[in-house]
Amino acid sequence: MSDRTFKILGIQQIAVGGRDKAPLQKLWVEMLGLTPKGQFRSESENVDEDIIEIGQGAHAVEVDLMQPIDPEGRPRVHDPALNHVGLWVDDLAAAVAWLDGQGVRFTPGGIRKGAAGHDVCFIHPKGNDDHPIGGAGVLIELVQAPQDVVAALSPGS
Repeated sequence: MSDRTFKILGIQQIAVGGRDKAPLQKLWVEMLGLTPKGQFRSESENVDEDIIEIGQGAHAVEVDLMQPIDPEGRPRVHDPALNHVGLWVDDLAAAVAWLDGQGVRFTPGGIRKGAAGHDVCFIHPKGNDDHPIGGAGVLIELVQAPQDVVAALSPGS
């Protein structure tokens, strides 16, 4: 696959969900000591989340603590509890174009601004007839890395 036009640089985030964020906060912030960074709420994405992080600078990893606004609504951000993994990518548009051409299935919505303000796009957990390659049961978020992260995480830096 030497014609790949992008590089995955590292883990940008993991997202965990529950019907109520309070137990997640207790574990991740109070017990494990991760640092609160921000909040995000979206009716259209059925999510109320707290953004916390471990590490610093380009090596920081977000942990998004998510609860559904409507527990019966979709998407079901709390089921499964490990909702998705986010990966830094050096060129999101190139990655989406190339992966789509290889038969990777994306969720509806295309490239858009994510909770932390970066451009994002999601690989669907399951393939289909038109795009047979999915995340093998895992929702994968591709996140456009800012230039300082690209520089810090690129091979040879």
